[in-house]
Amino acid sequence: MEDLSFMNKLEQLKKFTTIVADTGEFAEIKKFQPTDATTNPSLILAAASLPEYQHLIDEAIAYGKSKGLSKEEEKTLVLDRIFVNFGLEILKIVPGRVSTEVDARLSFDVEGSLKKARSFIDMYAKAGIPKERVLIKLSSTWEGILTAEILEKEGIHCNMTLMFSMAQAIGCAQAKATLISPFVGRILDWYKKAEGKASYPPVEDPGVVSVTEIFNYYKKHGIKTQIMGASFRNADEILELAGCDLLTIAPKLLAELQTAEGNVPKKLNEEKAKGLPLEKIQIDEKKFRWMLCENAMATEKLYEGIRNFAKDSIKLEKTIEARL
Repeated sequence: MEDLSFMNKLEQLKKFTTIVADTGEFAEIKKFQPTDATTNPSLILAAASLPEYQHLIDEAIAYGKSKGLSKEEEKTLVLDRIFVNFGLEILKIVPGRVSTEVDARLSFDVEGSLKKARSFIDMYAKAGIPKERVLIKLSSTWEGILTAEILEKEGIHCNMTLMFSMAQAIGCAQAKATLISPFVGRILDWYKKAEGKASYPPVEDPGVVSVTEIFNYYKKHGIKTQIMGASFRNADEILELAGCDLLTIAPKLLAELQTAEGNVPKKLNEEKAKGLPLEKIQIDEKKFRWMLCENAMATEKLYEGIRNFAKDSIKLEKTIEARL
């Protein structure tokens, strides 16, 4: 057996899980050398306010103004261009893929989401980036799942976000989405509040349990969609999911793992999952909506997540409007 004792916890984790940086800040991505990087409106909003990224905003504004569009169309195009500009910079640093998120306000709009996704891919293509290096991030609503199914058939790869339940995971698998991002920390937040608990042992953390169940279901049934645990509140949650296909981790927790010593065992095991007695479920729209309705946590966190990402998109828009 390989001696891993001289490695820090992050180095050990990289042995059996692909590490993704959950940030829009390039210095942080360079520091931790992840394979991929993922962004969302909240991360882009935070990064866009920093002076070192103003040239990306300036380029997007100039790009939008050059197209002779109405004010509303111009604002939308500038916002899209900002997301792509950040993605292009990230792709200069990471060897793998970047996730670029469709506006959360399109979470129930298949046609609007398709148009936005194709526009992102077109902008990346014109900058010389093949679609294999871009993941289009979509909310895991029923409409998001339908959008992913169409895009995947076109060879456009999707990352399904705001995922809190098995219903969403199964729907995304049926759509043959490239990747899902089941959330961990936000599930923990909900249960702490609902059950009045200050904390849970790592193995009993409700977010960890949820992602473990999805991992076991996917591996049992030979589902090719990749699983990327997301939204972590502490390093213990991350270490409990060692062995997950990918984990997207914020810089603060990456730094904590990089300075931590001790053995990191593989917790999620594909071969073990294959032996579990898990029945395969087929989902249509009615079944999806009912399973989601029965899960109070998933329903609340999905809609709350959509609202919050939408709020940050609106804040970013207002910042752009002031400069247009």
